Amino acid sequence: MKKLLLTMMAVVTMLMGATAQVNFTVLGDKHVMLKVKQGEKYLLMPVQESEEIAAIAVLNGDNEMVKRLNVKLAIDRVDYYVPLELKGAKLLDIEFHGDRRQKGAVGEFVCWREMKYSSTFDTTNREHFRPIYHHTPQYGWMNDPNGMFYDASRGVWHLYYQWNPYGSQWENMTWGHSTSRDLIHWEAQPTAIEADWLGSIFSGSCVVKGDEVVAMYTSAGHHQTQSLAFSKDGGRTFQKYAGNPVLTTSDVADFRDPRPFWNEDIKAWNLILAAGQEMRIYSSKDLKEWKYESSFGKEYGNHGGVWECPDLFEIKNEKLNIKNWVLICNINPGGPFGGSATQYFVGQFDGHKFTCESMPKVTKWMDYGKDHYATVSFYNAPENRHVVMAWMSNWQYANQVPTKQFRSANSIPRDLGLFRAGEETYVSVVPSKEMLALRGNKVKKPTEACEIVVDVKSQAEIVLSNDKGEQVVMKYDAPKQTFTMDRQKSGIVDFSEAFPCTTVAPTHGIIKQLRIFIDRCSIEVFDTDGKMAMTNLVFPSVPYNKLLVKGGKATIYEVKNEK
Repeated sequence: MKKLLLTMMAVVTMLMGATAQVNFTVLGDKHVMLKVKQGEKYLLMPVQESEEIAAIAVLNGDNEMVKRLNVKLAIDRVDYYVPLELKGAKLLDIEFHGDRRQKGAVGEFVCWREMKYSSTFDTTNREHFRPIYHHTPQYGWMNDPNGMFYDASRGVWHLYYQWNPYGSQWENMTWGHSTSRDLIHWEAQPTAIEADWLGSIFSGSCVVKGDEVVAMYTSAGHHQTQSLAFSKDGGRTFQKYAGNPVLTTSDVADFRDPRPFWNEDIKAWNLILAAGQEMRIYSSKDLKEWKYESSFGKEYGNHGGVWECPDLFEIKNEKLNIKNWVLICNINPGGPFGGSATQYFVGQFDGHKFTCESMPKVTKWMDYGKDHYATVSFYNAPENRHVVMAWMSNWQYANQVPTKQFRSANSIPRDLGLFRAGEETYVSVVPSKEMLALRGNKVKKPTEACEIVVDVKSQAEIVLSNDKGEQVVMKYDAPKQTFTMDRQKSGIVDFSEAFPCTTVAPTHGIIKQLRIFIDRCSIEVFDTDGKMAMTNLVFPSVPYNKLLVKGGKATIYEVKNEK
C-alpha cells in the first residue's frame, strides 16, 4: 500500500509539474487562451497526427496578431513535439475543430500537461527510415523544392523547400532553407520566407540579379497571387516587396509556382507559371511589371490533373549538334502509375511563345517511378549545367508514409541533357557528377546506403532482399526495351493501397549498365547513358542485405558520407 501511495504521489507531482509549465484559460468547449511565459525561447507543442487541426493566433504585447498557424495539438496521446519560437509572443488564442462531445472536455486534453518551455529543440534523428545521403528537413513536413540557385561568388548551392515546421503532414506552408557546397551534404538554415496576410508561401523560384537574390513565389490566400522578396545577403534573409502582389488573375483558381529567368535573346526576363491545365508565359524588364505573352498546353501531353511547378530552359547537345528548349510540367494526379509525376515537352522558344516539336498526344515522363515529383532546376548552375532535384514522394500517400519526426526527402541531384530516339528528342537524366564522391570501398553485400553498378545483358533480373523475406525485384528486357521494378513485397506497404505496385519504363534502346542508389527508404535506378530513370520509395523492416543478379554482373560500393 505504501508503495502504491508513493507511486500515485509521484504521478500527481509529475502531472502538476507539467501542468505548471503553461498558464491557460478555457473560454468555451473549443476555445482556449494561453498566456506566454516571458523570457523563454520555445514552446514545445505536442502533436497527435490523427486529430484535427487547432487554429492558433499568436499575439504580441499590443494584442496584435503576428502569426497564425494550424497544429494538430494532442488530445489523448503525443506522437512528437514541434517548436514555436516565442520572440515577441504574449498570448496564444487557440480554437479547436471537430466534435468535442467525442473528444472530451477541452481543459483535460493531454496537450496542456505535455506543453513545455525550452531554450533548445532536439533535432537528433530518431527515425529508422531517415536517409543518409539525401536531403531531408531536420523535422516537420517537406514537399516541393523551391527557389534553387547556385551562388557562384561563394560556391554555395541553395535549396529552399515547401515546409511545415509545426507538424509532419502538409500545412502551414513556408520556405525552409538548406545550403551545400557539394550538392550532397546539406546544412539547415533559418526559415527563409514565412506566411503573411496575403497567404501561405507556396512554390516559386529565385534568380540572381546583380548583387541581389530575388525570390518570386505564390501567395496562397483566398486567391493565388504572385509576390516578390529581395535578399541582400546571398539568399539567407529576405525582405518582401511592398508592392506585392505583382501578378494576379481572376479566371483560374490554380495560378501558381512562378519560374522567372533572364532571356539574353530578348534582353528581358521571362516568366512561366502554372494556370489550371496550361502554362502561361510572361515578359518583364524589372521583375515587377509583367506582360502576358502566350499560353501552352491545350491538348498537349497528359491532362489527368492540375499542372504545377513549371520550368523552361535551353539544352544543347554538342555531339548531336542539337539544341532545344525543354518545358517541365509537373502534374498531379495523372502520373503513369497513379498520383503525381513529372512530364516534359521539347521544342523551341523565342521569348514569347513555346512551340512543341511532338504531336499533341505524345507524353514524355522524366522518371517512371512513383516517387519523383515537383522537378525543377537550379538557377545559375555552373558550366551551363542543368541540375535538377525532385520531391521524392507521391501525393497519393505522402501524408501516411511510416515516419513522424520528418516526412519526405529530395531525390539525388541529376543532370539533364538531350538524346534522340526514332523521330523524337528526349531529355536524358544521369546522376550529377558530385555523386561519384560518395563512392567508397567495394563491398560484397548491399547495405542500407550504397550504390550498385550492374553490367547487364539482354535479359537481366536484379533482386534485393533481406532476412525477413522482403524484396524488390527489378527486370531488364532488351527485346521489349523495358525496365521494371516490383515493390509489392518490399517491406511496409500497408499504409496505402496505392503504395504496392510495379512500375515500368521504356529504355529507348539497349541498356548496357545500370546505376542503382539505395538509401534506407529509396531506390533510384539510372541507365548510365541517361535514357531511363526510375525512383521508388521502399520501407523494409530491416535493411536489404542480399543481392541476386541473373544476366549481369554487379559491383557494390559502400557510401562514404563524411564531409
